Amino acid sequence: MTFLSVIVLAIIQGLTEFLPISSSGHLALAGMIMKVPEGDITFEIVVHLGTLMAVLAVYRKDLVELAAGILRKKRESLVLAGLLLTGSIPAGVAGFLLADSIEKIFDNPLIVSVMLLVTGCILFSTRFAKRGNRDNPTLIGSFIVGISQAMAIMPGISRSGFTISTGLFAGIKREKAARFSFFLSIPAIAGAAVLKLGDAGSSGIDTFMLITGFVISAITGYFALMILLRFLRAGKFSVFAWYCWLLGLTGLTVVLIGS
Repeated sequence: MTFLSVIVLAIIQGLTEFLPISSSGHLALAGMIMKVPEGDITFEIVVHLGTLMAVLAVYRKDLVELAAGILRKKRESLVLAGLLLTGSIPAGVAGFLLADSIEKIFDNPLIVSVMLLVTGCILFSTRFAKRGNRDNPTLIGSFIVGISQAMAIMPGISRSGFTISTGLFAGIKREKAARFSFFLSIPAIAGAAVLKLGDAGSSGIDTFMLITGFVISAITGYFALMILLRFLRAGKFSVFAWYCWLLGLTGLTVVLIGS
């Protein structure tokens, strides 16, 4: 992996992990276009941890408040913690049972392109979601949001896009839907990194390149998350559908022409 590809892939990871346009889909297509060789997944783990730092930075106050509330046994904090635990179950089960099978799909640009089109349809559908007034989902609602997060194990399916969209249809306030989504992402990202640690090793990527990838993904992830929140506040979450459709159709065209 060249230094340029490290920079490009780290930027893609940082931007697309939080914008509802599928980081896995972008990385799969970018890897194909840039002809990045398969190998050790240390770099993938590092840039994912970089985006995790972005979540912790943006929601640091809320996370500290939640942790303090749990320690003080505040009902509101305990309820939210229970909902997050419930919502984390589907992704945990899917990641543990299906991770190896799903990895093979990353090599299929046709499936990635189709899933990007599906993501676009889900995002566009939020135009018809009534504005919610709930701060958190119900217990059943949190599990359904968790299922939508589990579906994002498929490359081309946006984790943030599916979970936030589900939250909006569940009647959660826009910014609260994003908060719940990104709180759920913390154990999901950390858990995925832990599961992949056993496959990490020496891949020829030096420490400086890994640090560079981590820093770039963290910084770009932070700004991407702030941009997403602005679009949510303005009620323009669905505009990302057009980008997903464009990228998905482009991918399909390239695949069909090349076949």
